[in-house]
Amino acid sequence: MSRKVDSVKNINDSKETWRLAVRIMDVWSVVNNKGIEHLEMIVMDSLGDRIQVLIRHDHLLKWKEVIKENMTCIINNGSVYNNDFQWKVCDHSKKFVFLCGTTMKAIELQNIPPKGYFFKDFGEILQGKCKTDRLEDIIGAVSEINHIQSNTPGKKVVVSVVLKDLKGNCINCNLWEIYGSKFLAYYNDPKNNGAIVILLTHAMVKDGQVSNAWSGSKLLINEDIPEIQDFMSKLPTNEQKEKPTQSAKSLSNWSGGSQYSPVERCSSKAPNPEKAYECSCGQKVEQPIPRYKIEIYVSNGESKYRFVFWDSECAAILGMTAEFMHNSMVENGEDDPMVYPDELEMLLNKKMTFRVKVQPTFFQASVWKLCDDEAFVKEIENDYIVEDNQSKTEYVKLVPNNFFLETSAQTLSASGENDPESIILMTPTKDVVIADKGEEVDFEASDATQLSDTKPSKKLKIESSS
Repeated sequence: MSRKVDSVKNINDSKETWRLAVRIMDVWSVVNNKGIEHLEMIVMDSLGDRIQVLIRHDHLLKWKEVIKENMTCIINNGSVYNNDFQWKVCDHSKKFVFLCGTTMKAIELQNIPPKGYFFKDFGEILQGKCKTDRLEDIIGAVSEINHIQSNTPGKKVVVSVVLKDLKGNCINCNLWEIYGSKFLAYYNDPKNNGAIVILLTHAMVKDGQVSNAWSGSKLLINEDIPEIQDFMSKLPTNEQKEKPTQSAKSLSNWSGGSQYSPVERCSSKAPNPEKAYECSCGQKVEQPIPRYKIEIYVSNGESKYRFVFWDSECAAILGMTAEFMHNSMVENGEDDPMVYPDELEMLLNKKMTFRVKVQPTFFQASVWKLCDDEAFVKEIENDYIVEDNQSKTEYVKLVPNNFFLETSAQTLSASGENDPESIILMTPTKDVVIADKGEEVDFEASDATQLSDTKPSKKLKIESSS
């Protein structure tokens, strides 16, 4: 006679001969800091009760290709321990661990509910009604992007967005590394318009905001699943058509390569923009990717200085990648590299504030932060010098009369997939730069841009605080 099936809620550590009829709700891989991998998953029975399951690294090869998300199966035998996971994904006090003698048989079980999500209410998150060691599923519409940080030395990719539920409650959501890169790839794709609804599984909740877990979280963006489509249909009609905006704060923190995959990159330039090649780092590049490099001349009276805008700053201002702009020109029959796209004229007559890293030897400054918030620009417009007596650091704020956009062949450049721009120039190790007279200064500039021919540069004049 066949053994009866045990209920998940009755699992305890009294035996190892449990027989479970379950659906695999979710499965993910975890790699520790020693590079050792194991599997974790969530299973649910016909009563809707769930338990977290662990498959150790020594059993990984046996089960990794067998276990599939959303499958139903019969599981026999397994050890049971207290649920001591640092981050728990369900309320069961125990966890189930596969043994050498554990068996699993795939079988159709119609009485088990389909795969679903257990969304945490935003109101409860805001009120602090959350367990500190619990991972939650969340769903919401992106109403604003308020922070973007790229993958640069010493920093990880992170995108901070504001999520709004159907009741109007808003929470901050931080998407780290591959999750942030996935969101940026979707957001920067010109084919994607309208509202953005995201579903994040196994999110960490802390201090009224959420973020993805390092292992196990899944990010779904406007995907064709019932939960997202139902949420989208309940949004007001005008909100369904509105793409979320970037705040001035997000623009000021946008830095190199955030719209690209966060892999290790070198700083090699493509020898030929039209041909495949092998990079000096050993990577084979089939198709070089165009990147922005635009030089803008700033004049203040008789003084003049050259600012270098790199890829991500230009993408933040123009709202499109250099690759998209290049492909659009080619599709329209323009293949002359000396012809610059009309979209670059969006840089003209645009008032912004820049923070730059100055290189006095080359009479140029690399822009590594920008902001077009009108209130902030107006606030600093008449402030030329601010002295910090404690740190003995002199901050110089320049208000140039004109910007000049250089129309040289350097307007667009191409590089390999692993080279968004010069990382050294884009990410200074300190928030200060060294001027040629030995002072530590923080340069910011604002005013309108104006098209001009290339002209010789003059040395930037720095006012004395005295």
